[in-house]
Amino acid sequence: MNRLAVLAGTILVGLAGPAAAQTELTMWYHGAGNEVESKLINQIIDDFNASQDDWSVSIESFPQGAYNDSVVAAALAGNLPDILDVDGPVMPNWAWAGYLQPLPIDESLIAEYLPGTKGYWDGKLYSVGLWDAAVAMVTLKSTLEKYDIRTPTLDEPWTAEELGAALATLKDSGDFDYPLDLGMAWTGEWYPYAFSPLLQSFGGDIVDRDTYASAEGKLNGDEAIAFGEWWQSLFEDGMAPGTSQDPADRDNGFNEGKYAISWNGNWAAAGMLEVYGDDLLFLPAPDLGNGPKIGAASWQFGVSAASEHPEGAAAFIEFALQDKYLAAFSDGIGLIPATPGAAAMTENYKEGGPLAVFFELSKQQAVLRPVSPGYVVQAKVFEKAMADIANGADVADTLDAAVDEIDSDIEKNQGYGH
Repeated sequence: MNRLAVLAGTILVGLAGPAAAQTELTMWYHGAGNEVESKLINQIIDDFNASQDDWSVSIESFPQGAYNDSVVAAALAGNLPDILDVDGPVMPNWAWAGYLQPLPIDESLIAEYLPGTKGYWDGKLYSVGLWDAAVAMVTLKSTLEKYDIRTPTLDEPWTAEELGAALATLKDSGDFDYPLDLGMAWTGEWYPYAFSPLLQSFGGDIVDRDTYASAEGKLNGDEAIAFGEWWQSLFEDGMAPGTSQDPADRDNGFNEGKYAISWNGNWAAAGMLEVYGDDLLFLPAPDLGNGPKIGAASWQFGVSAASEHPEGAAAFIEFALQDKYLAAFSDGIGLIPATPGAAAMTENYKEGGPLAVFFELSKQQAVLRPVSPGYVVQAKVFEKAMADIANGADVADTLDAAVDEIDSDIEKNQGYGH
């Protein structure tokens, strides 16, 4: 090549300049301290950053217990990142408070997603989750066979009468400390997530979902009082350990043979499988009068209202929705993949897999906690009421007081935008 050609090439390169830098996007995540989870989310970020030239995501992780408070403080200070991780039932509060903006993605991408992984508020999509979680009544085939108790199915769950008879039989056997473990040692979000679906199965609810204007008649109506009396009887009759349950017994009591049945989640199933293998059963929720119900909605991704690049944040979230990432999270941390395609790629949730039943439980029985900005208060009120009733408080008085507290909060916040 002659010197003139070299000079011309050098001039052209100089005119073109260096490649445009990627625009930086920030993301906050709740999984600090979980090495497996951190590795998985960082892999998605690395893959996304390498897949295109427009955007570069960086992540800051927080301990889960401090995460929500950190987001609220940052919102008040005007320091929110572009992408937020948000717990599904908390999302409506953050959207109403102005922390999140509607998620600008193609919603056809999530058509096959489990219902609990889609975060809608006021008719708009705000968040999407890569996984969900579900609870089941966990027991052993050998236990049911020994005491001649019918194995319930999704199509034919236990009725309230069957559940009561099964618990009485197991208690009378004297083989267990308690026939049922509800997990009373787990406090906080476990109570509304795990126990409000039982209230709904009776026909009550935490709040009237037709208007979200009041809890009157739903949390203290006839159905709710019947639920409260049944709930209290579980502890008075020695069917389940109460609020003084040792956390170690909650974590290990079933595996140690202290409990015949454990009301527990798919996240705990792997440890149980290691102990019991094929003898382990994951049973659907009982039908307590208005259909069997379990909780839905776990952590999800959304775009903060402060983001100046919502199209970039949405591009990252769309990228993360690939089945291969959903499957990787499921295999890594044990939660339910959001789509049938991803489930088929996993060891536990594929057809015939040891946890495949949880996908169907989530699909067929799961209900969202109240989709309202007021839920963050309602959850705490419900938790206290359930603990008080378990400890012997008057059912009707306790539920009336809970209704008054919830309604006062709704009124104070002008109906939360409903």
